[in-house]
Amino acid sequence: MNSLPLSRRALLAALASGLGAAALPCAFAEEAWPTRPVRIIVPFAPGGGADGSARVLADALAPHLGQGVVVENKPGAGSAIGVMAAAQSRDGHTLLMGSNSMVINPSLHPALGYDVARDFDAVGMVSSQPLVLVVPADSPLHSVDDVIAQAKAKPGTLSAGNSGAGTLAHLASEIFGTQTGATLTPVAYKGESALMPDLIAGRVSLGFLNLPSVLPHIRSGRLRALAVSSPQPVPELPGVPTFRALHYPALEVQGWAALLAPKGTIPPAGLARLETLLAQALHSPEVRQRFVAFGVTPVVMDRAATAQFLQAETARYAAVIKARGIKAE
Repeated sequence: MNSLPLSRRALLAALASGLGAAALPCAFAEEAWPTRPVRIIVPFAPGGGADGSARVLADALAPHLGQGVVVENKPGAGSAIGVMAAAQSRDGHTLLMGSNSMVINPSLHPALGYDVARDFDAVGMVSSQPLVLVVPADSPLHSVDDVIAQAKAKPGTLSAGNSGAGTLAHLASEIFGTQTGATLTPVAYKGESALMPDLIAGRVSLGFLNLPSVLPHIRSGRLRALAVSSPQPVPELPGVPTFRALHYPALEVQGWAALLAPKGTIPPAGLARLETLLAQALHSPEVRQRFVAFGVTPVVMDRAATAQFLQAETARYAAVIKARGIKAE
């Protein structure tokens, strides 16, 4: 669910290893899967929603798989390093905790050469977290209508901070412009931690940011929430409307995490077993409680529906990037 921009240097590093090995499926052994410890690659540094989700699931899955489940963080290049490392793995015991960035990056950087549908088997969805449209506490903007009215009356006066070109926060602001006709000037930062002080101080007008990142600042009174991108209202933000309730359903732009396997590396019976165990884990009160504690909502979705969702997300963001002329930094 984390989303970081992919620099040119990082792109070259990601490409250096290539995807050639990923084209050949491994031969399946006769024994039951798994036969050794399972690795979950998280393409981000420790601490984010995808990392937290992976660690909770590792604890939940290991006893039922009869093997250890370890989480390996491979951050860099806007998640491309970890995604490509997973795609190349042929050991039959590697999984990937994927997120929005893995379906966004190929449209920003076609040279990466991976395709989510071609190179991965879906196991299931894991979690989601909404974006929150926030403004500084002393902003004169008190509603989405206020934002639209000012942006139209004084084009170019409202800036939307984001954590880098092509990140989910950036794409959300572009979708907002398309849906409302309001022009927001994107301002890219190197991550939300760099953006937050300027947003709180009012040096940028607003931002579409992950709920866990902004919730402490909303509760402390330093930021004000105007709307959330989830289908339903967020209990932590009473009285804050959803974009759907405001008649902007296209702004249901959420961070998500999904569990995937390199294409053809885990036998069908193993994938089916993983699918079942994942759903059981996500229904567990203990797992759900741990997810909620770090700000994400468990999402149960079978393999077929997850694959369709990933294809739809890939097409959705590719269309936004093309229509808005978004270029990588």
